[in-house]
Amino acid sequence: MGVFVFLPLVLPLTAWPIARLAAQHLHPRAATWLLSAVAVVLAVCSTLCLVLLMVVGTAQLPGNPLPDGWSDPEVRAAVPYDEVAGTVAIPALLVVLAACTRVAVKHRLIRRRAAKALAGLPAAPVAVLPDDTPYAYALPGGRGRIVVTTGMLAALDSPERRALFAHERAHLTGRHHRFLLTARLAACANPFLRPLRTALSYTTERWADEEAASSVGSRRTTARAVAKAALITRGAPVATLAGFAAAGPVPRRVAALLAPAPAAVAWPSAFTTAGLAAWAAAAGAAASAFSSGNAAVTLFCILKAAAL
Repeated sequence: MGVFVFLPLVLPLTAWPIARLAAQHLHPRAATWLLSAVAVVLAVCSTLCLVLLMVVGTAQLPGNPLPDGWSDPEVRAAVPYDEVAGTVAIPALLVVLAACTRVAVKHRLIRRRAAKALAGLPAAPVAVLPDDTPYAYALPGGRGRIVVTTGMLAALDSPERRALFAHERAHLTGRHHRFLLTARLAACANPFLRPLRTALSYTTERWADEEAASSVGSRRTTARAVAKAALITRGAPVATLAGFAAAGPVPRRVAALLAPAPAAVAWPSAFTTAGLAAWAAAAGAAASAFSSGNAAVTLFCILKAAAL
């Protein structure tokens, strides 16, 4: 394996440029899918790297239940600095597993609490809460529901309310909560992936903005609705769910809505800055997959030979 086993831990750095440029140069839908795919590949490979290093580390612990052959010098020689790397990988992997479990459990609990809070309301696609605090968010689950308060509805005029409902429906239709959860789990797996989580929270909002503008038929009305909601809202109490004007840099979203609609380009030209960044992220993800796969196969062959 050699030093290549460590590559998946640092290759997420190759995705930083596209995390910054995707929202500016790609259609929000394409940017969301690209960033999510890169984040998943890099996070899985990084976690696999820690698992391989942990195998080497645990094989050296006294009283471990692993076969004696797994602690042979040939196995340790497959990993540079095997004692340090193997020992550090054990708590690192435990931290990753604990963080991912915490995020997944918290996400599930929040959805349950939000659904429970709506239990007394009619089972309609839109749930209106009698609350003067203005906020709105999309609650996934089943067909999904749009939650909005009377305070938010009172602050917007009729066209702006249509933009709000179209925005939240886009969140539900596009399953944006899955992208957001994936980004949070990826950031737990490797801290270098946190810029992708931030970028994804913005591109999902921009995706919903564009869908709302298309549905309403007016980009200016949608921009006005987003700006007005941002001025009056303090954010939805359900922070991990997509909320109207509560996520992402609102001035950038408003400016994007006041500009012409972005072209639906799935992949930027390689001769542009965004294209180079996209290819760099794709190359980093491919290199990470190759390195982790090669390390897994190599370690499996070594351990199999040692066991025999």
